[in-house]
Parts: sequence; C-alpha cells; structure tokens
Amino acid sequence: MNRLRGLWMVLVVLVLVAGAWLSQRHTPASPSPEDPAIAATLKDPLVIAKGRYLAAAGDCVSCHTMRGGAPYAGGRMLPTPFGNIPAPNITPDGETGIGAWTFSDFWRAMHEGVGRNGELLYPAFSYTSFTKVTRDDAIALFAYLRSLPAARQPNAQLELRFPYNVRSTLTAWRAMYFKPGVYRADPSQPASWNRGAYLVQGLGHCNECHATRDAWGGLNSGATLSGGLIPEQDWYAPDLSMQANGGLQGWNRQDIIDVLKTGQASKGAAIGPMADVVAHSTQHLHDDDLQAIADYLLSLSARSTLAVVRASFDGKSLADRGHAIYEEHCADCHGKDGAGVAGVYPALDGNASVVEPTGVNATRIVLLGGFPPVTIGNPRPYSMPPYAQQLSDADVAAVVTYIRQAWSNHAAAVQERDVAVYRHTPID
Repeated sequence: MNRLRGLWMVLVVLVLVAGAWLSQRHTPASPSPEDPAIAATLKDPLVIAKGRYLAAAGDCVSCHTMRGGAPYAGGRMLPTPFGNIPAPNITPDGETGIGAWTFSDFWRAMHEGVGRNGELLYPAFSYTSFTKVTRDDAIALFAYLRSLPAARQPNAQLELRFPYNVRSTLTAWRAMYFKPGVYRADPSQPASWNRGAYLVQGLGHCNECHATRDAWGGLNSGATLSGGLIPEQDWYAPDLSMQANGGLQGWNRQDIIDVLKTGQASKGAAIGPMADVVAHSTQHLHDDDLQAIADYLLSLSARSTLAVVRASFDGKSLADRGHAIYEEHCADCHGKDGAGVAGVYPALDGNASVVEPTGVNATRIVLLGGFPPVTIGNPRPYSMPPYAQQLSDADVAAVVTYIRQAWSNHAAAVQERDVAVYRHTPID
C-alpha cells in the first residue's frame, strides 16, 4: 500500500512539473491599445444589440450573476466535483471586471481558454464550446459587455482541492479534452441545420450538461448530447436525440420549439437548471433560431437500445403500491392516463424527465416540487407542490417507480435509499 501511495505521489509531481513547463508556452498578453477599427465597431449600436442577443443565446447572465447581485458582476460559485469555481465579473469595471481588456484578450479567452494574463482558464467557463463562436459574433458579445454599467465587485477565490487548484495541471487536461476551432458549416446540410448546430455546439454549449463525463471532468468520447448527470447539482440532463431510443423519442419539431419558447410542451416541461436556461436564454431567441435548433436536434442519430437496469427487489409490488399513491395525490392534475393537461399540467407518459436513466429528476420533483420558468408565452405557469412533508421515502420510491413504469414508460424502479439522499438536496 505504501509503495502504491508513493508511486501515486511521484505521478502527481511529474504531472505538476510537466504542466508548469508546458504552460510557459502561454505567455501573458502584452498591454496594447485596442485596434482602431475594432474600437469603432464596439461602439456601433447595431453591433451592441447583436451582442445582447448573443449573450442571451449563451445564457451568460446565469453563471456570471450571483443571487441578488448586479447582472454580469460575477460572484456566483459554480460547483464541480473538484471544488467550487467563482464566475468572474465581466462588467467593464477597470479594476475588478474586463474594463482593461481588449478584444484580443476576450477572443483569446473565448477561443483558446487562456486569460488576459496568460493563465489557463478552468473549463467551468465553457471555452470547450465557445471556441466554436465566430470572430464577428465574439466582437458583438464583447461590445455588449463593454456597454454594460460597470460594477465594482472583486472576484472570489478558487475553492478547489489539491492538485486541481494548480492551474498548470490544466495543460494535461487540455491535451486530452480541448481542441480549439471555430464552427465550420457542413456544406451537405441546409442553412437552418447549420445555424442550429452552431447555436447548440457553440454559444448554447448544450453538450456541457447533456453528456456524460469521466473522472477527470472530460466529456466521454461519443457522448454528444447523449444525456448525463450534472455534476454536484443532482439533476439529469436528458439525451436530446428525437430518434429511436433517444431521450426525446416521440417529440416533434414543434415540441422542441414550444419547450424552449414557453417552458412547456405536449411531452413535458423545463425543470431544474433547464428552467433557468429557458427563463434567461431560449425564450428570447428568434423563432427562426428556435426552428434551426429543432432541425439540428431532429438530425441526431438513433441510439442503441439500452437495457433497463432492474432493481434487486420486487419492483412490481412497489409500483402497485405507488399506483394507489398516484391516484390519491397525482391523478387529478396529471390524469389517470398520465396525459396531463395541455399548457397546464405536463404529461408524465413519455416525459423525458420521468424516464431518464437515474430517476433523480422525478424523485426531486415529487419531494421538492417543480417550478417551470415564467416566460412571455407562459407568464403564470402552474407549479408542482412539494410532497416531502406528506410522503415518506418509501412512499416516494413507490409513486416514482409507478410513474416510471406506467402507461408507455419502461424505466427502472427507484429505491428508498436514493430518495433519502435527494430529500436533503437543495433545488439550487
């Protein structure tokens, strides 16, 4: 055991030394005035308006604003399996924000994941997706951010464990998981598809949540939009394929547009982190961009049939018990057939959040309630009441198991011990 521990420490030291040496290639940016042509562009009202729209498409405000704080002034701590990372101030304050940045600094951060002083940025800032953003769009984004009121708010300190708090170790991570490159249109696809692919893969950074990650936080190979548990948040972002065995199988183009525009569709509603995305981002997108996103998602490949993991206990008797609980507490709103009420109560039959592999989403909603986003198209959504005080862990396991196995649903049972974990997990 001591020998293994010693070998592990040697490996860590070697990685740190190699990372420190390699990171020297990322030299700090030399202070220089803004290019005159770009400086003029940054003041163009049309460019600023375009940047405002693109910032909404990227949902920048959600990460870069702490609860009760000034928009874009940072301060929100982003949880990761390795510790917390503070989102920085990106208002044009000269000392604590990006007021001293040039567009070259901003482009380097977006495209290469390198900070103004040459430091490697942690991928909680999704430069692995933002690298696909075009230079013109990046200029517009920077113009908008520079137009915001300056907010003086110093950036918080990293809360990462060793060795993740040593930035030089990012060199090895980047070598494995990051390849910079602007989005290139696929000439075999129509313009709408390419626009949707650009938004989903780039500014929308959808794959950052809707994909599985390995132990080092890198996206698993071939996991594009195939669904995954969001680290440290205990929500499952579903597979976005609408083809056979996909997480959105049975959804159509209008369903995608509806849920992104209003937060609700005939097949389900936006909940958890996705509710924030709809509220702050997708509801503000133009209809043609929503159509483009839907066109792209429609093209995602069919998935191989996934075997449902059956629990080691009698799931049928659990579901039978859950049926009675459903009839008492749920059927009045969601219907005995699980069809819900269009525009009011979401359907549970075929609902992607109900049948996702882990059962965490349905469990959390039953315990803590569901809060659809307030949108222009749905200004007074009906919220799901919490049942944590009325139902025991065993009751919740039973009713969630029933919902996941009733009607056309064929998902795995949920165990009582899992409910106990999520009962004490906050919504945010």
